[in-house]
Amino acid sequence: MDESNLIDMANRIGDFFESMPDHEEAMAGVADHIRRFWEPRMRRQLFIALDEGRAEEMTPFTRESVTRFREKLMPAAPAAA
Repeated sequence: MDESNLIDMANRIGDFFESMPDHEEAMAGVADHIRRFWEPRMRRQLFIALDEGRAEEMTPFTRESVTRFREKLMPAAPAAA
């Protein structure tokens, strides 16, 4: 999937949750939505873009959310054969 599309989708999720009055609950909502509805490869690709500095379009709130909950969002490594 295209990185900029993933970042745009993450931003839209962030925009929805950012309007919540409780900041911590809002950030957890972003992470929970991404964890539940995004495929592992989509989540991996989002973090690769962040780590390599290609996520400039990500809003500060969305960036804070996925960074804070990174450990919960990262898919488990594929099992060795």
